[in-house]
Amino acid sequence: MSGSSAPSAPSAPRVRPAVLADGDVLALIDRVTWSPLHAVTPEPQPPYADFFDARHPPEEYLVAESGGRVVGYVRLGRSTPLDCNAHVRQIQGLAVADEARGRGVGRALVRAAVEETRRRGARRLTLRVLGHNAPARRLYESEGFAVEGVLPGEFLLAGEYVDDVLMGRAV
Repeated sequence: MSGSSAPSAPSAPRVRPAVLADGDVLALIDRVTWSPLHAVTPEPQPPYADFFDARHPPEEYLVAESGGRVVGYVRLGRSTPLDCNAHVRQIQGLAVADEARGRGVGRALVRAAVEETRRRGARRLTLRVLGHNAPARRLYESEGFAVEGVLPGEFLLAGEYVDDVLMGRAV
């Protein structure tokens, strides 16, 4: 056996509930990962708003940590405030810091979202993804989400019409 060893693989990300103190790093991740590939809102510009607010409290977020640093988040909300829809949760945002991409962080966040949805007693998890965001669509499909509808040309982004793809799965 030689004295050298192969470099160790990065450890699996740890996913935990967000806390108020995560707001600044999540806001930074949100700003630096903004892209027309997945965003329908304009690129964030200073002055930047707080990440958490009354409509988006920390309780709606799970964060991924790797190497002791927050490297991503997923936001889980209700698609409507109606009682008859209380059994459904929706992924309403997911971002992974560039330096953590390709290391299973997005997958860990999606899996944690499924588990959290189940823990909260919901039966379904849905999401919306832009039609041209092939990497995200592949991830969601590999985690059991199926296309349940398409709104053709729903958004005009960078001069091109882009489909809004509705996906969902049972939990």
